[in-house]
Amino acid sequence: MCHNLSRTLWSARTTPRLRLWGMSETPQNESTDSAVPSNPSDTPDFSAMTRDIAEVPAVEVIVTVAVNLMSAAAVKLGLTEEGDEYKDLDEARKLIHTLAGLLDAGVPEISSFHASPLRDGLKSLQLAFREASFVPDEPGQGPGEKYTGPVYG
Repeated sequence: MCHNLSRTLWSARTTPRLRLWGMSETPQNESTDSAVPSNPSDTPDFSAMTRDIAEVPAVEVIVTVAVNLMSAAAVKLGLTEEGDEYKDLDEARKLIHTLAGLLDAGVPEISSFHASPLRDGLKSLQLAFREASFVPDEPGQGPGEKYTGPVYG
């Protein structure tokens, strides 16, 4: 589910070119019959994967990772079509905190064109977390606020 959500968010701007071991373009409900490749041609070509990754600009890798973290956090906050089925605020806190750390470190390396929507997404997730919490954190103590400072609606 999370992979499909992140693919939808990312595809709105560009087609992802990263092909990493263990990640596929096949949705989970359309998986193959076996997790083990049936013939040698199905095994990954690590040389080709290294070349593929080498061709991807760093900004694209940073944005892709950030979007995947956002998507996973949205799922764990219950913000997807499934609602509370996958809701887990402890997991959401970890993902949001990690996203904030990535953006804190990565934003100086990418343009404001890429950084601005990522910051907006992070703030939306932080506010959604506060709203979903039974006992909201004090301002400045919520997930990622170590990096962003207090977040207010």
